[in-house]
Amino acid sequence: MTTSTLPAAERQWFGHPSGLTILFLTQTWEQFSYYGMRALLIYYMTKALRMDAAQASFVFGLFVAFFYLTPIVGGMVTDVWLGRKRAIIVGAVTMAAGHFLLAFDGWLYAALAVIAIGNGFFLPAVPSQIGDLYANNDSRRSGGYTLYYLGINLGGFLAPFVCGSLGELFGWHWGFGAAGVGMLVGLLIYIAGHRHLPPEPARVPNRRLPLRLFDRQTLRLFLLVGIGVTLFRGAYQQVGSIIALWIDSGVDRNAAGFEIPMTWFQSLNPLFVFALTPLIVALSRCGERPHLPRMATGAVLVGAACFLLAILAETGGARVSWPWLLLFFFLLTLGELYVLPVGLDLFAGRAPAGASNLAVAAWYFTIFTGSLYSGFIGRYWTAEEPAAFFLLIGLSSVAGATLLAWIGRRSVP
Repeated sequence: MTTSTLPAAERQWFGHPSGLTILFLTQTWEQFSYYGMRALLIYYMTKALRMDAAQASFVFGLFVAFFYLTPIVGGMVTDVWLGRKRAIIVGAVTMAAGHFLLAFDGWLYAALAVIAIGNGFFLPAVPSQIGDLYANNDSRRSGGYTLYYLGINLGGFLAPFVCGSLGELFGWHWGFGAAGVGMLVGLLIYIAGHRHLPPEPARVPNRRLPLRLFDRQTLRLFLLVGIGVTLFRGAYQQVGSIIALWIDSGVDRNAAGFEIPMTWFQSLNPLFVFALTPLIVALSRCGERPHLPRMATGAVLVGAACFLLAILAETGGARVSWPWLLLFFFLLTLGELYVLPVGLDLFAGRAPAGASNLAVAAWYFTIFTGSLYSGFIGRYWTAEEPAAFFLLIGLSSVAGATLLAWIGRRSVP
């Protein structure tokens, strides 16, 4: 990893390099567009397009999977040819076009494909710049990744209130259009603040494929961690699909005579990210445990959240009171914070020179496999009782935790 080359006078905004703020805001608006679209997508497919839950869950899982597969190719193209700035511009414009396509009837699959292609260029090029903001021995680096993850969740928090409310109250396409506008705002912020970011790294020498720069031990570590995270994501990824459908059909959303919009509950996850991130950042500064034990702990917590839903769903047909969702999302989010930003830091930290974008893309490949797996599991929703389904996904996350803990005992990454 290269050391920061930013001027000293520019390197401190809120205790971190100024470039972190630019990347934070860029990712905030990109995630606003993504989570705004995602908050509506499963409901749009089941209510407007009349898909059944199994088909909608499969389409949702397939889209999210390819949304995180395209960065593998995009990361390689960025490392070898495009460079980070051009990759972000191309990706943002393409994704905005996809969101606007969703605002028109009959373009669902084409729009989702365009969004996934644009994300392939955009996604690895943003977080790969974080490490270059810090010197190799800078203790703020791990906290920088966690704060960056906070920016992701700020967009995710705002999106259901804006895009979700527009979609539910005025029409689905208004919500999708607002998501496209958010993507363009993020692009403008990135272009305006580009001078605060580290310079473009040298291209991969002799057009070599960046994959060949990784040693076998690192590739083996990435593969095993990827399997564990895939099992974890089989549970975690249901929040945007099957659990969202259950919130609509199985939860009493009445609060003092006001029925809470179903999309608003998608904001609870990022809300708890805001509340818990300061604690996680403080622990990282106190020399917390290595990456893999933390990730194993997080997967156990997500499993516990799913077991809670299994208990709540055993109600004999009665709807569950919505305040229970606060405890569910608290456990889910605490577990998430011990897996997702920690895993990103692990993969990015093992990147050799000239392959930083591909290392980040490799982390997002675990989201591809996990999303495919979650879509596969989601097909059992209509065949199983809700309690049995939630028990199944909880066991999947615990299995992932077991594998991550096993890997951690044999290495100290």
